[in-house]
Amino acid sequence: MTSRITEILSGVIHPAEGRDIVSLGMVENVHASQSEIKFNLVFKRKDPLAGSIKAACREALEAALPGYKVSILELVRATRKPQNVAVESETDNLSQVGSVIAVASGKGGVGKSMVAVNLAITLARKGYRVGVADADIYGPSIPKMTGTEDVQPEAEVEGERQTLIPVEKYGVKWMSIGYFTRPEQALIWRGPMASNALKQMVLQVAWGELDYLLIDLPPGTGDIQISLVNDVPLDGVFVVTTPQSVALADVEKSIDMFRNPHVDKHIFGIIENMSWFTPAELPDNRYYIFGRGNTEALAAKYNLPLLAQIPLVESVSAAGDLGTPAALHDGAVYRALSEIF
Repeated sequence: MTSRITEILSGVIHPAEGRDIVSLGMVENVHASQSEIKFNLVFKRKDPLAGSIKAACREALEAALPGYKVSILELVRATRKPQNVAVESETDNLSQVGSVIAVASGKGGVGKSMVAVNLAITLARKGYRVGVADADIYGPSIPKMTGTEDVQPEAEVEGERQTLIPVEKYGVKWMSIGYFTRPEQALIWRGPMASNALKQMVLQVAWGELDYLLIDLPPGTGDIQISLVNDVPLDGVFVVTTPQSVALADVEKSIDMFRNPHVDKHIFGIIENMSWFTPAELPDNRYYIFGRGNTEALAAKYNLPLLAQIPLVESVSAAGDLGTPAALHDGAVYRALSEIF
């Protein structure tokens, strides 16, 4: 089926390039289920023709394979640093990063950091070069979740410029304010200080060559989030929620913030965590203890794809506490997240 999908997409021509999108290397991670076709459409730069190319892909697939829902994840994987520019830019450390994607939530406690960590490991297992910046300044949890709590990142100093060296584990590069504080230490910082620390965790890190840099945002829609999206060249956002109405109400605020004209960041879609409970002894059973259908309705309301649904499994929490994320192994979390890319 995937070869048939690729064959159909090879008939879609990029008007400016004069070649089909498959030979241009723009089609990645084709997946097909009984009712849905998913793939990534990758551009080398912000492309004004992206909308028409996506529409052409959808039209070609729906005409050749009627009855299938077509989901396209649009990504930009570009070299950000212009050639022959001598002036040092604040974003130079991102010059070899393909896509910078924020993982956000309107509400705390929905498992946003768990999603960010496991999404990074899923991408690494697929062969991508991945980094994660833990921008949850007041509640950094990535050191605990990755078993790197006792690591102290090194720094390179050149003149007045200091560059942090990320921690590498599980095939992912990690950076967090948690590496520089005690686990029990509260960061009593006001907005400007927190925002500056956040920028340092992202912009003053030697990320090197990456396909994806994920930024684990703190929950909410305040100064820190707005400062980051204004100062860091984000390609888009994944919004994480749980099925409860109280969580979804805050997710709407988050969507509204990213779509505000003063912010204007692309939202790739919604990832639902704790979608249902599956006990280990009854792996085929699903208990919708937090509700059912609410996230689908929200996604439809805002015309956003529901990218993944992650079940509530006891082993996932235990794995995070032990510093061995669930996506390191085949299972419900890896299967759910691997369908996004």
